[in-house]
Amino acid sequence: MNKRHFIQTAAALAAAAAFGTAHAETPIKFQLDWRFEGPAALFLQSAAKGYYKAAGLDVTIDAGNGSGGTVTRVASGTYDMGFADMAALMEFHANNPDAPNKPVAVMMVYNNTPAAVLALKKSGITKPADLNGKKLGAPVFDAGRKAFPIFQKANNIGSVAWTSMDPPLRETMLVRGDIEAITGFSFTSLLNLEARGVKAEDVVILPYADNGVKLYGNVVIASPKLIKENPAAVKAFLASFAKGAKEVMANPAAGIETVKARDGIINVALETRRLQMAIDAVVASPDARKEGFGQINPGRMALMASQVSDAYATKTRIDPKVVWNGSMLPSAAELNILPPAKK
Repeated sequence: MNKRHFIQTAAALAAAAAFGTAHAETPIKFQLDWRFEGPAALFLQSAAKGYYKAAGLDVTIDAGNGSGGTVTRVASGTYDMGFADMAALMEFHANNPDAPNKPVAVMMVYNNTPAAVLALKKSGITKPADLNGKKLGAPVFDAGRKAFPIFQKANNIGSVAWTSMDPPLRETMLVRGDIEAITGFSFTSLLNLEARGVKAEDVVILPYADNGVKLYGNVVIASPKLIKENPAAVKAFLASFAKGAKEVMANPAAGIETVKARDGIINVALETRRLQMAIDAVVASPDARKEGFGQINPGRMALMASQVSDAYATKTRIDPKVVWNGSMLPSAAELNILPPAKK
């Protein structure tokens, strides 16, 4: 290599490095829907492996305290992107029609809602119809409780009585017998009941997805400001996330280490189970395999918008076309991340 060629090559490499550094300064503040538990590994893996960074992004991932809070913080501009329940996003849109910065869903992650009704076998509740006249409990903002009218209608359940409590008391009150059933995310409430001494075989789980309610669950959301100013950054985030999520689904036990790195006091065995349950029930569900990871069925989304408008009694009707923007999804090959179906 002659001297001139060497200098040109060095200059080109320096320019590339400078470009990479400039790209790496594209900051994205991302908020999860909940604490650093098993499912958070799906997002943390790409940070730990440097996939976001390699895509020119400086991603900060913070724990959340509920989907409603995540939607509000992205709307306020405190966060650029987040992970939240699709129904909570729809509710925000319909109740804040004049909000200037309404977040939109850009990728489907939980193709089915994890919402379920859980009861103890000794209660005699074995099917949805058995809930007629029963005493149910959940926090007022619980996704399963808010969507219960949809579950109720789909299964011809009569009236029920509701008791409200803070999240940590939900499973405790069920074990104590203060209430006869609860709503909650299946993979969270079951493990919480086990932690209170209940055996898994003594719990009845009635998932909404298995009982006539085809609501979508959690989605990646982004602020319209970020979408307008830097759609390439959103696309880079989604492609990087998919790469890490694929690894986590292939090996959940290894993926959970990223969660432990963020919260050193987690119960590794418990969170590995929670992650595997989430993958099996809502990420790699039969519906997800049918529609394709990350994507949606427009007809199903339109039905959900109508159902949520009714169940949540929103101020305005939800327009399914304005809550979803799939234009920044990665290629079909990059979205081909679901593990082989279990026999």
